[in-house]
This record gives sequence, structure tokens and C-alpha cells, in this order.
Amino acid sequence: MGKGAGTGTGRALQSEEAMSSLLSNPVAASASVRLPRSLGAAAAVMPVISFPPPVPASVEERVEEAVASAARHLLSIQAPDGYWLGELEANSSLESDYIFYLHILGKFDSARVAKLANYVRRKQLHDGGWNIYQGGPSELNATVKAYFALKLAGDSAGAPHMQRARRKVHELGGLEKTNSFSRFYLALVGAVEWEMVPAIPPELMLLPNWFYVNIYAMSSWTRATVVPLTILYAHKPQWPLPAGVRVDELFLHPERKYVAFDWDRDLFTWRNFFLGVDRAFKMYERLPWKPLRQRALAQARQWLLEHLERSDGLGAIYPAMMNSIFALLALGHSPDDPLAAREIGQMARFEIEDRDTIRLQPCLSPVWDTAIALVSLAEAGLPPEHPALVAAARWLMQNQILGPGDWQVQNPKTPPGGWAFEFRNDFYPDVDDTAFVLMALQRVDYRDKPSMEQCIRRGLAWVLSMQNRDGGWGAFDRDNDCAILTQVPFADHNAMIDPSTSDVTARVVECLGRFGWPAEHPVIKRAVSFLLRDQCPDGSWYGRWGVNYVYGTGGVLRALETVGLTARDYCRRAASWLRAVQNPDGGFGETLASYNDPRWKGQGNSTPSQTAWGLIGLLAAGEEGRPSVRRAVQHLLGQKNADGSWDEHAFTGTGFPCVFYLKYHLYRNYFPLYALARFRNLEQRLGEFHGLEVRPGEFERRNGARRNA
Repeated sequence: MGKGAGTGTGRALQSEEAMSSLLSNPVAASASVRLPRSLGAAAAVMPVISFPPPVPASVEERVEEAVASAARHLLSIQAPDGYWLGELEANSSLESDYIFYLHILGKFDSARVAKLANYVRRKQLHDGGWNIYQGGPSELNATVKAYFALKLAGDSAGAPHMQRARRKVHELGGLEKTNSFSRFYLALVGAVEWEMVPAIPPELMLLPNWFYVNIYAMSSWTRATVVPLTILYAHKPQWPLPAGVRVDELFLHPERKYVAFDWDRDLFTWRNFFLGVDRAFKMYERLPWKPLRQRALAQARQWLLEHLERSDGLGAIYPAMMNSIFALLALGHSPDDPLAAREIGQMARFEIEDRDTIRLQPCLSPVWDTAIALVSLAEAGLPPEHPALVAAARWLMQNQILGPGDWQVQNPKTPPGGWAFEFRNDFYPDVDDTAFVLMALQRVDYRDKPSMEQCIRRGLAWVLSMQNRDGGWGAFDRDNDCAILTQVPFADHNAMIDPSTSDVTARVVECLGRFGWPAEHPVIKRAVSFLLRDQCPDGSWYGRWGVNYVYGTGGVLRALETVGLTARDYCRRAASWLRAVQNPDGGFGETLASYNDPRWKGQGNSTPSQTAWGLIGLLAAGEEGRPSVRRAVQHLLGQKNADGSWDEHAFTGTGFPCVFYLKYHLYRNYFPLYALARFRNLEQRLGEFHGLEVRPGEFERRNGARRNA
């Protein structure tokens, strides 16, 4: 174990004193010459003194200034408790659903609904539809939801914007082509019939965990979304709509309402099998006596109530939280019941109210934002004992999850020790957050070293235990890769399972590499084998949780750098791909359209976050001397604002590919800061503080971990 001494113990911007001076002086000292006021009018006749033109600052000097100002900006928005929290933006479906939700709750306050409706109207495109990401085309589900919500808010179907919306729905295939969850919500208020909804019976809860298909074979986010829906499907509430609010006019072919349940042409397919199961369940629903129903409902209710504890709402995320509140109402709770009121209050925390609009976040991201901000500031040269870093580390340590969670169903022998994305979501720690937090804690000189070491060891043991049999890591569960589940009728949200992905696997490899694990260790070898199998022929890697191939490729290269593999041919090809897709302005950008069509991979207007990811990848590949690196650096320098921030309008985060995307409002600041600081540190050959290294042999002796994890 190395404490402090391993790879540089006190590296700072130039020195700790220099960094402290820069951070305490937001405005650079002026170099202008001022005439004394006592000269008065005589100053007008003073001879003009000529000065030589100023020498333009070098790139290195500009980088130094940019790193300092960006670090100042990031420090200025740290919360008093030590964490960072940026806005997490999604598409207008959230505001549309929230109007619907308030109607069901009976809390349809006209002023609040008007503000939500204002926001939805402002997101309408010229062609009449609504999209699911900035600059994207109109999307059917978002458009249907907006139309329905605006009708609830009082907009007339004959209004010009509503007519345009209706035409766009028809152009996109009509209401009958919407996804299963959109139709489920409409069925809750009788806007469509329940036969248009896939069967989601509570009897799913009775399938044993060893059975090939069960709720724990679903991804964690699907599980948290679906379990409340099983309660709703059993009760089939018919919450009333206001008079005149209907959606029949959105069908393109009313006689084809059930097109979502059409059989495949090939007889023997998993889709046809599950369509047959769906029909069987619907026949079962018509029976007057359902022998397993009450037992199944009791189990679903118990699961729901258990998962509402130790959490800021079910899964601490939309739509699971909204579904859980609907389920509580169906179970007989009123909105003013203490449990329901608590959950309604948790949902209200996602609101952001402006003068004339209200918008919704899908969840809150303090752990993720804090880990990345901490690493970026450490890379920028803040002393490892800086109060801001120590406060962030303390907050992260306090939020380590030490209680049970769903992940233990497939991984029962490992003690807890991970971190979740949100403030409190104890059932759902995830690998990506945990790996980033561990890297962040390592960069802090924390006074209570035994507590820090214990925290890190628990986290490392948990991450290692989550490695999948294919060598990679998924996000929330181990070996959650039952591909046939993607064919069930309610799997059209494109996130039914949680298999290994290159970006999460790379995060863990980077984490282990920074703690001193070598490429020869079996855990790393298995992970690298997965990464090589997952690499695209052109050298890039897919980005599951960030947009997209630029994110994936930059992340994998950064990981492989820490284990000394970037000289290999597969990394050379990845770096060549990054250089090939670099924009003429020196930046990197990639449209979300690349998820639907790989021909768009690496193409799009330059953004600060994606430029940072591309630059990080090139630096990791050892290309700091190439013109491509300088061009990326100059692009970031040219786009920086005077206050040390960057502007970014594009969505560069991914929830569910092709379905749900995110804009992390801090990505535009902490990733460029990290990239520029990394460039500076490589140029100056500055070391990196590691408060703790936990090498594999010593870790395994102390923790009793299996050598191949």
C-alpha cells in the first residue's frame, strides 16, 4: 500500500501558493497605466507615452489561466455540505406527464399547470411535433403526450398549434404506434381501452428468482417501473377525464388499434412466443376467479412498500416514482395519506420553477456530479488537503451505501459498499458512480485515513464482485443479460436488461489501474478481453451512457492508459478514429442520431463536453504532441466564457438509447476543466497525488477476495 508517496505527493498548478493565489483572485490584475488624479487638467497636455504592442499569450499560458478560472467557477457553485449538483434536463415528456399526474392526484392547481403548459408549448417544433433531444426530429410519444397534456391544460383541439400537433401524430404513425408505457398511462384514465396495453399482471412477482424470466432478470430501472404497473394493471383504475378531453382523433387507422400486437411473419420467434403469453394473460384477466391474484398483489405491495424506504422515492427517479404514487392511490391511499404525501413531496423536488414556466428533472445527480468535479479540481492542481476537496470527500464517504439492495439477488455473498447516483437510493448503487467515487477519494489527503481506507476497501470489493461472466461490467446488476426479455411486449423502452457495456467496464479498469492493478491481473485481462470483443471495426467504442462513440472511445482509452496498454494496435486504431472525426474547428461533436444510425457516429457540431472526451482520449493515447491535440485545446480555450464556464445546448448524456436522453448541465464545465488540466500536466510532466493505493495482492490478502473476482 502506498500512501501519499507513490506518484507525487503535493503537485499543484505551479505550486500550492500559486494555485491559492489564482483561486482567491477572480479578476486578473490589470496591466493598464493610470495617471494620478492630482494632475487634473494638466493630464490632458501630458505627452503620449507609446508602448510596444502586447505579446500574445502562448497556448500554455492560456491553458494555465483557463484551468484556474474554470476551477474558480466550479468551486463557486459547490454546496455548503460539500457536494455539487447541476441541473439534469430531459425532454418535454416529463412536463406533459406531470400535468397528467397532477390531474390524477386532484392537485390540478391552475397556476402551476399553466406554467407547465407554457413550457410544453415552447418546446413545440415548427412541424407541429415535439422531440426528445435538442435539434432532433419530432418523436411520436413525446408529441402524443404533449397534445394530451395541453388538452388537459385547457387548450382547444381546434387551436392552430394543436391542429399541427395532430397532423404530426398522424404523419408519425398515429396513436396506435405509441409505446406501451404511453398507452398504459392513457388507459389509466380511460382514454384508450386496456386491450391496447400489454399484460403486466402481478403474478410476475411469483416467478422464482432462479426461473429464466423473473423481475430480477429485468434491469433495475425496468423493475422499479414495472412493479407498480403490475398493481395498476390488476386494479385497472378508471380515473375520470374532464368532459371533452379525448384522444380518439389521434388514431391514424382506428381499425388497427392493436397493431403493436401483430405477429411476426416467422412463426418461431421469441416475440411471437411472448405475444402468445400476452394473449394468455389477457384471457386469464377475464376469468371471474384468479387463484393467484391476491397472493401476487400482496407480494407486489410488500415489494413496493419496502423499496419506498431508504430512498428518496422509488428508485429516486422518474417514471418509477410517478408509477409508485399511482399504485399507492390504486391501493386505497389518498394523496394526503402520510406515505403518499411523502412520495408526492419527493416528486415535487424535481420541479424547477421560473417566472412563467415549470420544468421537471428526471432525478438528481449529486454523487455523480461531485465525483467528477472532485477529480477535475484535483487534476487542476488544488492541493489534496484543500478544504473543498476534503468537504466533498467527507460528503461522499457519508453517502456510501451499507445496506441491502436488489443487486444482492444475483450477488448474495458480497457485503454492501457502493454508491448511488442520487442523494438517497439505497436499493440501487451502481458500478459507474462507485468507480468514479473511488477515484475521487483517492485524490484527497483526508485526515482520518483509517476511515478513508475502510471506505475505499468496501467500495473496491463491491465493484470487483459485480464483474459479469463475460468480463465486463453493467450498471446496477451482475449478469443481467437475458436477451430474450427484450422481446416482451412492454420492452419497447429499449432498456429491458443491463448487460456489460464498454463505458462502464472502462470506468472500472481505470479505477483499478489508478489503484495500482496491472494489466496482467486476471480481472483486468478479462475486462480487456471484453473491451476488445466490443470494439467496432473502425476502432471506436459505443457509449451506452454518454453520446456516443466519442464518449465511449475517449473513456476506454483513458482506462487503458492507466494499465499501460495504449501502445497496442487496438488503441492506435481508436486514436486514429478520433483524429478522423475531429471537426475542422478543432472540437468534437456527435449527434444523438448516431444511436439510430451508426453512419452519424462521431459527427455533429462541436460541444465542450464531447471535445473534452475526444481530447482526453487523444491524451491517453500518448498523442499530446500531435496537432489534433493542440487544435482541441485551442477550441476549448476559444469557447470558454470569462467566468470560467462553457456554454452547451446539446444533450450529451444518455438514459435509454433511442428513447430517452439527458443534458447534464455540469458536463460543459467539469469535463473541459479536466481535459485542459490533463493536457497541462502532461506537458509539464506533473505527478498525481494518490492518498491510497490498494494493490491486488495486498487487497486480496486483507479482504479475502477471489483472485479472479
